[in-house]
Amino acid sequence: MFLSNQIGLILYLLAAFYAFLVSAVLAGVAVTLRVPLSYVYDHFLEFAVASGIISLALSIFLYIKSLAAPESALAPGGNSGNPLYDFFIGHELNPRIGSFDLKYFCELRPGLIGWCLINLCFLMKDIELRGSASLSMILVCGFQGLYVMDALWHEEAILTTMDIVHDGFGFMLAFGDLCWVPFTYSLQAYFLVRHPQELSTLAAIGIVLLNAVGYIIFRGANSQKNAFRRNPSDPSVTGLETIPTATGKKLLVSGWWGLVRHPNYLGDLIMALAWSLPCGLGHILPYFYVIYFTGLLIHREARDEHQCLKKYGLAWQEYCKRVPYRIFPYIY
Repeated sequence: MFLSNQIGLILYLLAAFYAFLVSAVLAGVAVTLRVPLSYVYDHFLEFAVASGIISLALSIFLYIKSLAAPESALAPGGNSGNPLYDFFIGHELNPRIGSFDLKYFCELRPGLIGWCLINLCFLMKDIELRGSASLSMILVCGFQGLYVMDALWHEEAILTTMDIVHDGFGFMLAFGDLCWVPFTYSLQAYFLVRHPQELSTLAAIGIVLLNAVGYIIFRGANSQKNAFRRNPSDPSVTGLETIPTATGKKLLVSGWWGLVRHPNYLGDLIMALAWSLPCGLGHILPYFYVIYFTGLLIHREARDEHQCLKKYGLAWQEYCKRVPYRIFPYIY
């Protein structure tokens, strides 16, 4: 079933999950026909460089295209007058070719689906080298596959993110979507090909439970927020405590959003740690993602705080008093 949503006068077709299913079927056919998917592992660096070049070419096209865009179509943060800065951040907010929205398409589909496909190629390389995939590899690919499917199934949630609403589409997002996400988020699986890890049953159960805790927090917080945004009278959120704002909207101050100000980030980081633990503790490379992602989310949280204070004023200050911790309870 295809869904649609509307932000302002821009219509979006929500079909990323179906694109994932088509990709999964094609991947299954490739495995059945014994296509040498391990080739991706053998030439990982070349693929990453090619993706970076494509990202750069797309960014140049986007900036040239933005020069002919009307003032109303430019991004609030990418209209500084500094060409290099605007090229990096994104000069045009929602660049389109006809009805095809370039930013919206790139935000989820190429990067997240590509991430899963790269993981599959690494899993096939693991099987090629050892005759079967290790439990560590299966856990990493399974955890990350679940995360990607969740993001694509709940595609409508991205329509309210800063990437879509505020940031333009320039080199930062193009490189992030097409190169950074698929080629750095897959480093755990890449590491396990050459550094297989033996996991005890107890350790595997513990890691699965840790990922489950992270996912429950992440999905619970996001679903609660989305239900409240769509319909504050929804039975699932009517009992939650709120703070009225001058804009006429309300801020959730109980449920997941009474635990910390960004419980979805907390769940994200718990899952990120669970993805790294199957790789053991002997090397920093598998932990690059969780280290980088912690910095990214702390920076994004600071941006969110600034935007919310600007938008909600005294109501946001009251919320911060009621919920003092930003991401980690009793720590930060």
